[in-house]
Amino acid sequence: MLSNLFEIIGRAIARYLDQPSPGYQPLATSSPEQMRRTLQPCDILLVEGNRRISTAIKYLTQSTWSHAAFYIGDSIAGNPADPDPPVLLEADLLRGVCVVPLGRYADFHTRICRPVGLTESDRERIIEAALARIGQQYDLKNVIDLARYLLPTPPVPVRWRRRMLALGSGEPTRAICSTLIAQLFQSVHYPILPRVETRPAPRPDCDDCVQEILHIRHHSLFAPRDFDISPYFQIVKPTIGTGFNYKNLHWD
Repeated sequence: MLSNLFEIIGRAIARYLDQPSPGYQPLATSSPEQMRRTLQPCDILLVEGNRRISTAIKYLTQSTWSHAAFYIGDSIAGNPADPDPPVLLEADLLRGVCVVPLGRYADFHTRICRPVGLTESDRERIIEAALARIGQQYDLKNVIDLARYLLPTPPVPVRWRRRMLALGSGEPTRAICSTLIAQLFQSVHYPILPRVETRPAPRPDCDDCVQEILHIRHHSLFAPRDFDISPYFQIVKPTIGTGFNYKNLHWD
């Protein structure tokens, strides 16, 4: 009974938080054509976001980014004549895990994060695991927690803000956007922001040598900005990646 009540309340709040905030104006955008020429399978598309829930996520993470989508390329067969096919997999607030076209984010500030050195076999495993998640539901208990932090200056100490994103149900059949993507990369042991432990590892020719041991962070603690600041993901900008010459610009 209590679980059903949380579900009803969560869906009501989700509908409210999914509404766009007035006055959103991105400083920079990339056209779907630019992104399509630049993106590679397993790239992550970070989105600034203009919805009410974006306000809470950006506040809690102290970041520009409020949403993350996963590029699957042409993994899903669609209409060959479709000029904007579904190529992004994401955890949507109302529809759950689904696929959407690049045009969905044509009018948003975005950033592409690319995993460096990912092997082809691991790339295929990640995409296969991603496709298997389609149809799962968004973690609405997480939404209830986020809704409490829409005040202009909520009294939450900085050191606690990240934990506010980890208060969802944690059920394996539910997800939030960054949690879903973190689980995909952790399934092949690809690092995002691991906790690093240094241990002594002396050798005959080096008494002071140390060894770094990586510890996986729990997937529920990941936020969209973590892919931006990760030392293992490359930032790729479509305007530069597709060829840029400032001499070709036309100024007023």
